[in-house]
Amino acid sequence: MSGQDFPPIEQIIPEVELERMSALQLLDIISHKLVVQGATPSDIALLRRRLEEMEEVQDEARSAVEKLSEAVEKLRAPALRLGTLLQKLPKGRALVCANGTDYICNVDPSLPEVAMETGTRVLLNEAFAVTDAFGFDKNGPVVRVTELLSDNRIRVGNESGVSDAVVVRSSLLAKEKLKPGLDLRLDSNQRVAIEVIGTAKRLDRTLSRVEPIPWSNIGGQEEAVQAIRDSIELPFLHAHLFRRFNHPVPKGFLLFGPPGCGKTLLGKATAHNLRLQIKEETGEDRPEFFLNVKGPEVLNMWLGESERQVRDLFAQCREKAAEGHLAFLFIDEAESILGTRSAHRMGSNILSTLVPMFCTEMDGIEPLQNVVVIIASNRADLIDPAILRPGRIDRKIRVRRPDKGAAREIYKIYLNDTLPLAESRDDLLETVVEAHYGKSEMNRFLEITYRSGRHDYLHRGDLASGAIIAAIVERAKEYAIKRSIELKNESPITREDLLSALKHEYRENDLFPPSDITEDWLKLTDFDPSNVVRLSPYRPTEQTHVSSTI
Repeated sequence: MSGQDFPPIEQIIPEVELERMSALQLLDIISHKLVVQGATPSDIALLRRRLEEMEEVQDEARSAVEKLSEAVEKLRAPALRLGTLLQKLPKGRALVCANGTDYICNVDPSLPEVAMETGTRVLLNEAFAVTDAFGFDKNGPVVRVTELLSDNRIRVGNESGVSDAVVVRSSLLAKEKLKPGLDLRLDSNQRVAIEVIGTAKRLDRTLSRVEPIPWSNIGGQEEAVQAIRDSIELPFLHAHLFRRFNHPVPKGFLLFGPPGCGKTLLGKATAHNLRLQIKEETGEDRPEFFLNVKGPEVLNMWLGESERQVRDLFAQCREKAAEGHLAFLFIDEAESILGTRSAHRMGSNILSTLVPMFCTEMDGIEPLQNVVVIIASNRADLIDPAILRPGRIDRKIRVRRPDKGAAREIYKIYLNDTLPLAESRDDLLETVVEAHYGKSEMNRFLEITYRSGRHDYLHRGDLASGAIIAAIVERAKEYAIKRSIELKNESPITREDLLSALKHEYRENDLFPPSDITEDWLKLTDFDPSNVVRLSPYRPTEQTHVSSTI
């Protein structure tokens, strides 16, 4: 009987059982059937199909294993390093900085020469050979140029107080004209200056044009003006004599006195008149650089920001002085930032760092050549003594309240001949000055009680200032303008306008201190508080008040 007479294996074994069998089991059954009964073509086809399926599974498994092995090899391979190219060397090598360490590396010959520029990021393989270049880094710390050195090197620093560093220029900055004060971005290794970010951000406190204020426009302060001229103008105009006598030029000046008496005006006038004097004596016109700073402007809540601004103020003045300007640093309300360190008036520790920073800049390694530092305060007793010692603030110039003669000069400045006046200027000046400085009961302003029990009074003239006099004249102008509008015709300034303005100005400023700060007010009134126990507002009787208003 031939194999053709026997049924195929699918008819002998159910299909479900065949699907469960492995290719090896099928091979055994078909081999046995071939020996005993003979195999049919369908049996061979079944076995072939099963073997094809097994090979497909094996191929898929092999491919998956290869991919997995490749991924494992990548994960196990060491990372390649990125470095900064510092310098190209002969014989196909380069000096590269990676992770703060310098390496002399071989360069892949296939790498284009144009890609190898100083400051670019390069790829280092396991053998520390340069295999690729990625151009210039787009991130990195920002620093400030402090000095330009030879061989394309730059001395840089930052605002956090970290010590300065020396870096080299990248290829991008090879022909760039740099100067101190510019902000540069370094590479991540902080070895190469990559690009210029811009000029350091500075608050605009500079007066681009100092107001022309001749000394003649400052009335009643002849003593202070002469002291300023002797201390500031003489060293500039007669520098050879100062060198001959080995006399140091004063570094700084303190203008102190009651508020509103012209301290700020004196500072501005100093810059203008010094320029005029130098031009008249030498023929050289040196422009002014007047840096006007209000003390509270410097204070900042962020750590180190106030100190940064102090350093920046002195840096700007030094730069301008080096360019030939007459550099003035004027700090108004100096007690707010240079107060005694034990007082802690800010409720924090800011002053304990600002005062040493200011002292360091005054005594710094970089001398304050051709820089005039002027500080102004109406409470000089609150300024730290370390600031006021000789060698820093060398001259203390007192700005006093104007007396009767000085007030006349100030009134004359504001009540000038160009204004429409109802009568001669001299008559108006005489009237308003007498009314302002009269010792009448109507002019009584403050009552003083001495330790001996004696009572005395301060009158309006005792508390006069240039600011109050200017305000009186401006208020009189307002009265004349309003009257001109009502009458539809120009109405000049009358003595009644001035007297009424005087009365209303003091009425609006009728603000008195509580008794617990009597000493503070006495310092503002030019009084010695040692023998005074009480300072209080003078309250006239009702009858006196009625008669004065009439």
